[in-house]
Amino acid sequence: MSLDLAIIGAGPAGMAAAVEAADLGLSVAVIDENPAPGGQVFRNLEAAAGDPALRGDFAAGLPLVRAFRASRIDYRPSTTLWHLDPEAGLLSVAAGGAATEIAAGRVLLATGAQERPVPIPGWTLPGVMTAGAAQTLLKTAGAVPAGRTVLAGQGPLLLLLAAQLIRAGVPPALLLETTPEGRLALAWNTASLLGGAPLLAKGLGLLAATRRIPRIRAAAGLRAEGDGRVERVLWDGGSAACDTLLLHEGVVPATHIPLAIGLAHDWDPVQRCWRPRVDDCGATSEARVAIAGDGAGIGGWEVAVASGRLAAVDAARRVGRLTAEGFARRADPLRASRRAKLALRPFLDALYAPPDWVLAPPDDATLVCRCEEVTAGQVRAAARLGATGPNQLKAYLRAGMGPCQGRLCGATLAALIAETRNTSLEAVGTLRPRAPYKPLTVAELAKG
Repeated sequence: MSLDLAIIGAGPAGMAAAVEAADLGLSVAVIDENPAPGGQVFRNLEAAAGDPALRGDFAAGLPLVRAFRASRIDYRPSTTLWHLDPEAGLLSVAAGGAATEIAAGRVLLATGAQERPVPIPGWTLPGVMTAGAAQTLLKTAGAVPAGRTVLAGQGPLLLLLAAQLIRAGVPPALLLETTPEGRLALAWNTASLLGGAPLLAKGLGLLAATRRIPRIRAAAGLRAEGDGRVERVLWDGGSAACDTLLLHEGVVPATHIPLAIGLAHDWDPVQRCWRPRVDDCGATSEARVAIAGDGAGIGGWEVAVASGRLAAVDAARRVGRLTAEGFARRADPLRASRRAKLALRPFLDALYAPPDWVLAPPDDATLVCRCEEVTAGQVRAAARLGATGPNQLKAYLRAGMGPCQGRLCGATLAALIAETRNTSLEAVGTLRPRAPYKPLTVAELAKG
């Protein structure tokens, strides 16, 4: 029997879509790798909602999680999607050591975003992590960094984590802000700040909460050093001792599955990343597949909720559960809500656009593909020899062919090739992943 809707991901977009679709009478399955709903934003929310370090928007997700738990949904936690046939609507998943298949009339990808990789010299040293990884530890285990912690990079998550660490009793020793000088003045002209006033107020609140953390502004040329683990962080013109270095340069849509199934993508020239091409309901270039949430473009959890509900309403219309009038009645307020929540996004995107040195590490010795241990210098050499894109680069260096399948190195490989061949990142293109999307054992296949 085929379900009406299969949703990949139980973050804000996936949960909201599931609740809306079930309310409209659709049969729904939700596949999620995590053991509990919430995604990254609301990770471990049911257990950690009372943690004072996480107060604020974190607890705001509780009503959504409770509604999700109460809905008539085939919820499958700790389950991995490893293959998707978009034409047949056939999902291959693995859970409990065995593989199985799910058929669905429509598939919604709500896989969210991933942190932009920040390959600097020394980033593989123990003690160097991403800000998102540190926040995951805080939400799931109440774990905080020990010793002197330095946060380096830019973006709202960096300030949010700094405020959370302060509330947890372990204030960061230093904040290295990599936003180039003059960027704020340029960003002011990109958006209606009045329309984005609520989100802007939250940002100003984070600045106030973290005002006592020592700051170095417009830091560039970051590198980590240490004997066996990180002991200091250096930047052009300075250095500081540290026991933990947390890196962050914003988040980008998680495009691994959309690219693997051949969906059309567009280049984002401001944030310099690829994003799936979707219409205002999340529909993609593949008839059965839609995308909602940050996987279709970074907007935050409230935008993800609106887009998830909108994708569910669209799914209901497509299977005949809603008339055109009923669809418009439900969809129009969701479109308006999403539009209002996105008002400040052009400002944030322009302010926190990644610097060149983040995309293409200038030091040839910098490791850029951790799985295959490939350096920036090796990529540049391969580009000079004739590698025109990250897919061609595999034949030269195997870069992007490890367990992460290019999630951590793909963008960097493309940037290094573009720099070396004096062309644009858009022209170089992106890695084309293949199934299985995540490592799968022969034993799991045999038990399917």
